[in-house]
Amino acid sequence: MNIGVLGAGSWGIALTKLLSGNGHNVTVWSIDKEEIAMLNEHREHLTKLPGVKIQDGVTFTTNVEDACVDKQMLVMVVPSPFIRSTAKTIAPYVTSNQIIVNVSKGIEESTLMTLTEVICDEIKGATVAVLSGPSHAEEVGKEMPTTVVAGASTKEIAELVQDTFMSDFFRVYTSPDVVGIELGGALKNVIALAAGISDGLGCGDNAKAAIITRGIAEISRLGCALGGQETTFSGLSGIGDLIVTCASKHSRNRNAGFLMGQGKTYKEALEEVKMVVEGVYSAKAALKLSEKYNIEMPIVKTVNEILFHDLSAKDAMVMLLTRMKTAEDKDLLWK
Repeated sequence: MNIGVLGAGSWGIALTKLLSGNGHNVTVWSIDKEEIAMLNEHREHLTKLPGVKIQDGVTFTTNVEDACVDKQMLVMVVPSPFIRSTAKTIAPYVTSNQIIVNVSKGIEESTLMTLTEVICDEIKGATVAVLSGPSHAEEVGKEMPTTVVAGASTKEIAELVQDTFMSDFFRVYTSPDVVGIELGGALKNVIALAAGISDGLGCGDNAKAAIITRGIAEISRLGCALGGQETTFSGLSGIGDLIVTCASKHSRNRNAGFLMGQGKTYKEALEEVKMVVEGVYSAKAALKLSEKYNIEMPIVKTVNEILFHDLSAKDAMVMLLTRMKTAEDKDLLWK
């Protein structure tokens, strides 16, 4: 298959190596001329994914037309704030028989759209699938065992994505729940900020386990209200992705939160992480959605207070712990 990868960051490069290794002809596009020059010269992203060599057959380009024309599949791997502009850029070159696979995670703050909705808004009639799950680029690039889920509107499209990406180290399941998969991937980044803040405060494993557990409860409540299926949030793109993002040394969201827990502002944390921290961009959108659908999301609300209203991390932890008493699951009834 001829595949265009739109975005040459760490995840784009890891997936490029995977797809090329699976026998596909891959063209990688980036708007950054220096980035493309580096990749052409070294066959390696020296800053974002050092040590991962890309096969000689892969083509790197700054010409978006070259990355889109005569490709059966396009893989969107740009940071969530740039999904709309990238979709608008490639729209003239996308045809009805192409499949766009979105692997970016986030919610557009201004519209509260999921990223597949943003793509479809800019590219009318596009066929868009999603691929998500616990999958750090640093490990996929090194061919470490990874499992994800492909979501699409039809079984045939999901299985085509499954067949395209699946390898002996990269296992892909299928699901019809595109909304649930996307929301799990977007909202877990906000919860991971909270987990990192907790680590930065030195709160320990008990606190992190609580944040992960109560975090997936928040994600599930909102996700189901928006049309996702509850079982999705107990799967790879829900609790699976949440665990790895909250716990891993590779997690930019957890690492940014850690720095904030140690007293840095979110802007200072972003400068130190030096990569896009999706949870910062999704936090406001998640809060707006919770208010729109009247869904209780205390962790998401608290993260917003820390990010944008100068609430200290220490006061935030006390505020969460001293909320009004309640049952763990209000749907469970006493006999």
